[in-house]
Amino acid sequence: MKRVPDGLQAVLFDLDGTLLDSAVDLYAALEVYCAEVGAAVPPYAPVREVVSRGGRAILRRAFAEDDEALLQRMPRYLEIYAELMARHTRPFDGIAPLLAALELRGLRWGIVTNKPGFLTDELVRRMAWSSRASAVVSGDTLPVKKPDPAPVLLACARAGVAPARCVFVGDDRRDIQAGAAAGLFTVAASWGYLDGGDPHAWGADAVLDSPAELAALLQLEPTVA
Repeated sequence: MKRVPDGLQAVLFDLDGTLLDSAVDLYAALEVYCAEVGAAVPPYAPVREVVSRGGRAILRRAFAEDDEALLQRMPRYLEIYAELMARHTRPFDGIAPLLAALELRGLRWGIVTNKPGFLTDELVRRMAWSSRASAVVSGDTLPVKKPDPAPVLLACARAGVAPARCVFVGDDRRDIQAGAAAGLFTVAASWGYLDGGDPHAWGADAVLDSPAELAALLQLEPTVA
């Protein structure tokens, strides 16, 4: 396994499926939307596994339609989700002490997500992370999204850190592609949703099963957060 960069400055994370277990609320929004339009609700498991790919992938589990039709459904689905998004969404086990340990070590951390900014900002606020994250880059911050490396590079610039001295953690192949293209050490979070894929096949520098394993890899002191 490739070594973690010397002089580590920051760790950047994907949001849904990496920091936050948000699938239950995203599924609940789909249930409400399906009820509104008289459609059958798909099972939870296949919806959960595509959460990291965003709203269109979630809607596709219920509607066998082309992208244009799904995009027309998106505004109402996201409106419903905005009302429900913090009811059951919580950080994955081990994330709270991991973030506290990063801060205790004097390392910065940030978020790079493909989630729309109005949802990202509100969810980060509800998690009480707004003043803690050194950078938050959403799916509409730039004209491009992950797997393009530009959002990752922007997060590094906003946090004031060098990409070569940072780690990027995500639960989707696009996270690994974006992080690698931006020059970061990449970690595939196998505790996340994974889009039904095998994280060992993504070419990440490390594949880890828990936030605690990430803390150990980074040689962070344990906390009680």
